[in-house]
Amino acid sequence: MSTISGILLVDKEKGPTSHDIVERIRKLLRIKQVGHAGTLDPFATGLLVVGVGKATRLLEYLQHEDKVYKVKFRLGLITDTFDITGQIMEDHSDDISKLSEKEVLDAVKSFIGTYKQVPPAYSAKKYQGKKLYELAREGKIINLPPREVTIYDIWDIKINLPEVEFVAKVSSGTYIRSLCMDIGYKLGCGATAIELRRLSVGRFVVDDAIMIPEVKNLDTQVFESLRELITKNLIPLEKVLDFPKIIVNDQEKIYNGIQPKVEDLVEYENFKKDQIIQVFHGGKLIAVARAERNSEFIETLKKHNRNERIATLIKVFKEE
Repeated sequence: MSTISGILLVDKEKGPTSHDIVERIRKLLRIKQVGHAGTLDPFATGLLVVGVGKATRLLEYLQHEDKVYKVKFRLGLITDTFDITGQIMEDHSDDISKLSEKEVLDAVKSFIGTYKQVPPAYSAKKYQGKKLYELAREGKIINLPPREVTIYDIWDIKINLPEVEFVAKVSSGTYIRSLCMDIGYKLGCGATAIELRRLSVGRFVVDDAIMIPEVKNLDTQVFESLRELITKNLIPLEKVLDFPKIIVNDQEKIYNGIQPKVEDLVEYENFKKDQIIQVFHGGKLIAVARAERNSEFIETLKKHNRNERIATLIKVFKEE
């Protein structure tokens, strides 16, 4: 029997860590090979992209996708975690009455574009192999250097002082908690995220996601129903990536690690040198490779009977 594989879109509730959700799925599917494509804070809800079986090997290609979040934050409050779960460090609530809605709106919109952002000390980002939140709990606050992030757009801005909410599309690696805090700093009063929901990761949206409840104390019937729900909602490997595709005529060559050459091609989409491409055979994704030349050069190679290598294999997905 082949191992269950695919990408699962989960709508995480408030409370559990991303790892907790992964553990629930491991128990339900009785499979260890489960991972996710990017942490969601425990206090946050929304889309968690989970890989099961062979699909865990595709997660690295999804981690760098743009993301869309809906956030609500409170001006005037500063916590050590930049969210409402943290310890209150400063309270400038009295300063909020001096702010106009226009000042707040202008401050929010001013962050559209690229800027250098400092990751929160309480985050899953790593320093010397250890997660920042683990170090912070030990009393070691590490201030990482700022990194460039892009806020592509901010919309649906609602201002009901001291609370503000909006939806933002951001680059991978952007911390929404830090963005809220930076808006607060710009207004001279600080801010703390009180609600956060991830709406999308790349082309995957939370509307297509399912909830995975705690599996402890579930009766057998509910357990099996959940297992069946997960299996039904798994996105096959073939529908996960957006990279250009090539179709080859011999899967065994690929399975044996033989690099694809011109003579192996049946069909191909346009791609550039060094671009990641997907290798298909019989409608199945059998490998991910890196192109060694532009696709437009293949016809020239064919005309001159030059059976040269066109890509280097990165990952091969053998049938089990």
